[in-house]
Amino acid sequence: METIIATDNNNMNGKFGRRREPELARINTFIRVPEVRVVGAEGEMLGVMSVSEGIRLAQEAGLDLVEVSPNAVPPVCKILDYGKFKYETQKKKNEAKKNQKIVQLKEIKLRPNIDSHDLETKKKAVTKFLGAGDKVKLTMRFRGREMAHIDIGRTILNELTEFYKESSKIDLMPRMEGKQMIMILAPLADK
Repeated sequence: METIIATDNNNMNGKFGRRREPELARINTFIRVPEVRVVGAEGEMLGVMSVSEGIRLAQEAGLDLVEVSPNAVPPVCKILDYGKFKYETQKKKNEAKKNQKIVQLKEIKLRPNIDSHDLETKKKAVTKFLGAGDKVKLTMRFRGREMAHIDIGRTILNELTEFYKESSKIDLMPRMEGKQMIMILAPLADK
């Protein structure tokens, strides 16, 4: 005797099981509650009514009944053109995505016996990264006998902290992690 296990494939698409994008909102007959608060096409409140009554009003206007606030009690539905609603929602989502800034963490590696000219080159790189709005992780690596002179590395990192105190803030104070000392600088927020 075989046992058949039923699975819910509502979110699956195609033979390789790729996930579909979830629908933005339930519309018309897909609304699963007995009563809803209906808002008309012009924004007027029509009151609490059954879903079938709301669908009838929407069809009379040549539009759809769209569930805009499913968590409210009773859920709020609006009479509107679903295609237009979907387009506007996608447009807002794309606009929000365009306006967000992704902050990256850039790393600059240093050694305690770094020459002054090399340190100036590293400072220019840090300035460039902070100017671009990225965080900078300064890593002071110690090898062998350099572990006995951690204070030299801390002095260099403190010097960099002083140099950038006007243009950045310290996210992570200099601290030892194994054989390296790290510090993270973040750009100041735009005013």
